[in-house]
Amino acid sequence: MTIKPVVKTWLLLGAILVFFQIFIGGVTRLTGSGLSITQWEVVSGTFPPLSAVAWENEFDLYKETPQYKKINDGMTMSEFKFIYFWEYFHRLWAKMMGFVFLIPLIFFVIKSWIPKRLVPNLVGMFLGAAIVAVFGWVMVASGLVDRPWVNAYKLSLHLGLALILYCYILHTYYRERWLLADIRDSYMTRAKTSLLLGLLGVQIILGAWMSGMKAGLNYPTWPDMNGKMIPDILLDGSAWRWSNVVEYDGLVSFMPAFVQFFHRGLAYGIFCLLLFYYLRSWKRSDKTRVKIAMHMAMAVCVIQVLLGIMTVVACKGNIPVGLGSAHQVVAIILLSIILFLFFASGHMPLVENEEK
Repeated sequence: MTIKPVVKTWLLLGAILVFFQIFIGGVTRLTGSGLSITQWEVVSGTFPPLSAVAWENEFDLYKETPQYKKINDGMTMSEFKFIYFWEYFHRLWAKMMGFVFLIPLIFFVIKSWIPKRLVPNLVGMFLGAAIVAVFGWVMVASGLVDRPWVNAYKLSLHLGLALILYCYILHTYYRERWLLADIRDSYMTRAKTSLLLGLLGVQIILGAWMSGMKAGLNYPTWPDMNGKMIPDILLDGSAWRWSNVVEYDGLVSFMPAFVQFFHRGLAYGIFCLLLFYYLRSWKRSDKTRVKIAMHMAMAVCVIQVLLGIMTVVACKGNIPVGLGSAHQVVAIILLSIILFLFFASGHMPLVENEEK
């Protein structure tokens, strides 16, 4: 059964919505807004406070959090409304995505436009979205008890699950959009693209740790790290303790150094590996779409490296929200392109499709 063009567009729209949800989540984190709403109200939380009294009630709840008491004591109502906006917008966008997925799906089912092969994918998408939402609250809850910010590891788990959902939807769209045989490449094998995907996934998680631990503030220099290529604390054997990993915001700043050092190193490694593949595939790639994707991947990777450098050297006292957000967005764009190359490196057609 060939799939209707409107269903393909719906799948692509779903991926785009998740893309922007990740972007909004990044801004929410960088602005320190994630703990501004202290309750998880799925239905009643759809509407923001609509009166001065309602705003005061929300503000009073926030004043009970460790973040307010330890970091934002004395915050004005207008400042609170700013951080409240981003967390509210992040949650509202998630609810809107649910309607955008569900309402068209009901219509497509009634019209019998959903092929059987797509049913498991759709079930996986809805389950994945639910899991991401639950872990989003787990992440927020981690900053409402003792810490004045969300736990960096739970933050990375929330982001990782969101990225898996995004890639799952996007790969499904790729599968339904193109005949695999028509774009399969002779050079970019599944092993090569899997390696790139895996390394990029680890790099994005390290980036989430960078954000959650505010590691950029510790070493805002490049190419060295405060005058050293390897921070002294990483050469101190006594610092390599599990307690320093768990209590990363303690007196010993081991994890910020560890995370930034390996985030930088892996960035260089991914760049060199992609450059190697790019140069080797220059004449070997025999599919136009794959050639275009390789050009795009190389260009986006260069931009991403430059953004990473600009972001870290701008971390003088505060993490730059604009640069940090752009750095995350470009990382997801690069992930999307590498995912296409992964799809194009498959070995057998997956679906019958009238479009090429």
